[in-house]
Amino acid sequence: MKNILVTGGAGYIGSHIAEILLKKKFNVFIVDNLSTGYKKLINKRSKFYKIDITNFKKLKKIIDINKIDTVIHLAASISINNSQKNPKLFHKNNVVGTKILVKSCKNSHVKNFIFSSTAAVYKDTTKKVKESAPIKPKSIYGKTKIIAEKIIIKEFKKQKINYAILRYFNVVGASSNNKIGPLKKNDTLFKNLAMSLFKKKPLMLIYGNKFNTKDGTCVRDYIHVSDLSNLHFLILKKIEKIKKSVILNCGYGSGISVLKAVNSFIKYSKKKVIIQYKNKRPGDLASSTANNQKLKKFISWKPKYNNLKKIVLSCIKWEKKLN
Repeated sequence: MKNILVTGGAGYIGSHIAEILLKKKFNVFIVDNLSTGYKKLINKRSKFYKIDITNFKKLKKIIDINKIDTVIHLAASISINNSQKNPKLFHKNNVVGTKILVKSCKNSHVKNFIFSSTAAVYKDTTKKVKESAPIKPKSIYGKTKIIAEKIIIKEFKKQKINYAILRYFNVVGASSNNKIGPLKKNDTLFKNLAMSLFKKKPLMLIYGNKFNTKDGTCVRDYIHVSDLSNLHFLILKKIEKIKKSVILNCGYGSGISVLKAVNSFIKYSKKKVIIQYKNKRPGDLASSTANNQKLKKFISWKPKYNNLKKIVLSCIKWEKKLN
């Protein structure tokens, strides 16, 4: 295992993963159409191709010429909110894109494939979800990801390629050296809260306060981007060694409510903030927390950032750099 292709490698998570792989002395190749990624997040030591993953001809050529043996597939449209408004785009990027990438791995050197999936594939529940929990996505985003998962499982069983499907919970934070973080406004709570602190009159919006949760606001399992990125490397090493495929939840296994998150940002920034409640958004689950026992059994994982204060301070520090 030495030549690794990262699709979506100019994005927030992809660029983190590329950094880790380069430190471990792998040859890293990045494919990104830069629709949501940024050239400045790409490490100069990687080889970058600006293409769309729906371009079979170019993709196949990249995989063959560079003797790619491992693919980490992150290229996707990811906002739950936007997926409800633009289902065609999400189908093209998340379903068609995955289908074409999988097809490009046929008759190649590819032996390992890691897919970035989501906890949005699960049925809404207040309990911690295991990988075997009922699959019933509420959002278009979740629906496109479960279709992509099925394509990967079906095709790679035939091709004898090891895969790991990683169901991310909510990814937050910036790298410890403050070099990589979320650059533009996205649909994530922690980014939005950090941004609001640097406005003249900080205002924090909470969508819905009548959910079936302790304080009535949504509960999510937030995982720091550095911990999540490191997981990719550890899981990759394991599937390469045991030659088996796996589906794993990637979260800390603890739920944090939106209200608790908002109060933490106020506390650690020491700023005066107005909190405003809005109607809940379509597609939002009441609660989404990982049961990560399977992950812990699969690899010996010791997360470094599993601490709300650390995560919040990391977000504030990153936002300060951008302002």
